[in-house]
Amino acid sequence: MCGIIGYVGPRPSQDILISGLARLEYRGYDSAGIAVIDGEGGLGTRKRAGKLQVLRDDLAAHPLADGTTGIGHTRWATHGGPTDANAHPHLADDDKLAVIHNGIIENFAELKSELVAEGYTFRSETDTEVAAVLLGREYQASGDLVEAFRATVSRLEGAFTLLALHRDQPGLVVGARRNSPLVIGLGDGENFLGSDVAAFVEHTRHALAIGQDEIVAITPQEVTVTDFSGDAVDVEPFEVVWDAAAADKGGWSSFMAKEVSEEPEAVANTIRGRVHDGLVQIPELDGLDELFTGIDRVIVIACGTAAYAGMVGKYALEQWARVPVDVELAHEFRYRDPVIGPRTLVVSISQSGETMDTLMAVKYAREAGAKTLSICNTQGATIPRESDAIVYTHAGPEVAVASTKAFVAQITALYLLALHVGRVRGALTDEAIAEQVAQLEAVPEKIARVLAGEQEHIEQFAHWMADTRSVIFLGRHVGYPIALEGALKLKEISYIHAEGFAAGELKHGPIALIEPGQPVFVMVPSPTSSPLLHAKVVSNIQEIRARGARIIAVAEEGDAAVLPFADEVLRIPLAEPLFEPLLAVVPLHIFAMGLATAKGLDVDQPRNLAKSVTVE
Repeated sequence: MCGIIGYVGPRPSQDILISGLARLEYRGYDSAGIAVIDGEGGLGTRKRAGKLQVLRDDLAAHPLADGTTGIGHTRWATHGGPTDANAHPHLADDDKLAVIHNGIIENFAELKSELVAEGYTFRSETDTEVAAVLLGREYQASGDLVEAFRATVSRLEGAFTLLALHRDQPGLVVGARRNSPLVIGLGDGENFLGSDVAAFVEHTRHALAIGQDEIVAITPQEVTVTDFSGDAVDVEPFEVVWDAAAADKGGWSSFMAKEVSEEPEAVANTIRGRVHDGLVQIPELDGLDELFTGIDRVIVIACGTAAYAGMVGKYALEQWARVPVDVELAHEFRYRDPVIGPRTLVVSISQSGETMDTLMAVKYAREAGAKTLSICNTQGATIPRESDAIVYTHAGPEVAVASTKAFVAQITALYLLALHVGRVRGALTDEAIAEQVAQLEAVPEKIARVLAGEQEHIEQFAHWMADTRSVIFLGRHVGYPIALEGALKLKEISYIHAEGFAAGELKHGPIALIEPGQPVFVMVPSPTSSPLLHAKVVSNIQEIRARGARIIAVAEEGDAAVLPFADEVLRIPLAEPLFEPLLAVVPLHIFAMGLATAKGLDVDQPRNLAKSVTVE
């Protein structure tokens, strides 16, 4: 969950490190630090608890001597609280060696005991310092940073990306990864390392993805990748398809505001290039028809918002591809001994492609003989490389911790997958596919209409509700996962109690929560395309309104039946049932953002959270 960057080249490294950390701060913002080998051969470090600006201010007041080799880190705390002492980098070998780390070293206590017995001392509560001290000991023995690194990582258990530099070897940064992200940026006479491409995209779009249990050494002119045994390995090059400007606010008040505004574009870009003559053709899946015809079951695995996208996708896969689908939380999946085999397709969903729970579940599924397919937004990520097939979303970089545009892009990718599998399996005619594709292609313009027509209204009543302490969300059919998503967004960035329920569950317990003034968002199905569900949801509204609830209905244009029972109506354009989630979720994203803003909270960096969960 931490952000890391390494640089070697001709330019002053501090500016590169700080700008890279600014683009990585969504990965953790408990503390930040840098280490630089200066032009005189000295190693200077600075680290501070708090957000990156605290470090910036410190460096402005007390500059470090600059150099052309450096590493930087922004932290989401695991071992040890967010203090100056626990911030990275950590030093060893008489403060000549600096180490930064993303992940958790599970056997750190055992290693620390061994090192303490040898007389080594520690200045922090972190597992990272154990790795640094161990690396320092190995370097004293070999005098070679790469070989010392190899000896060190062979002793470590858990998930980690480590970067290190040593004062005696300027112009060299060494990194290693196991179950944690690391990518290489290739420049002209300079090279970069980063936990994702955002670290260096303003300098180069040329990148290399390194694999599991591999070590990389970068100098200004060379990149060398070996496995933990020292054998050379091939690395996979790729081009970053977005530029640095895509990860800037661009004048918006927050990244979340910008990303909500980009939801139409995220859907359109995920569709683009995958529809030809009314039929879905996904280039990444060419030649894989046998994979889809050979399955008799699909299991979708994901966490958080991605799991709710999977729940929406379940309806499309079952309706269009006629294959049974289960949706499971990735962190529960592999611990319950699931029944899977060669005729099971496990579909993982992860914006970052590095979500540790999901990665471990994918590995478990492959080892059990299942086929695996990843839906991911990030090039060079680990989960796609561990999967048999990949469908990329094209939402562009998402910086705000609370996911918005990636969510609608994930649903779109699942719909494309469902239509593709439906064609391959013969469950849909070309005419039926063309009909659904036409509706999907109309979604971006409809989302834009919601943003244009409802945003000011929603932000206004969100401001009125700034003192609200609890909100309930209700939905049926595809509206149920949207209710869950609406509640999650409110919890993430507004820090108030929020729950999403299937509307049919009301009388089975949750109606006891209703008291006078209780705000309840209701996802109202279309009265034209879903008349039976519409009638049932209107009945639910009447039940809770009779008990004093305040109703905020998300309903399609022209639905007059909800007007007598709703205190607020948020309108969405007409759409068939399966396409309503892509529209109904937009007012909920706006509302969560508006309420958090009204409370004076940081919508981009909510407390205790980070964007990419790379530890279990």
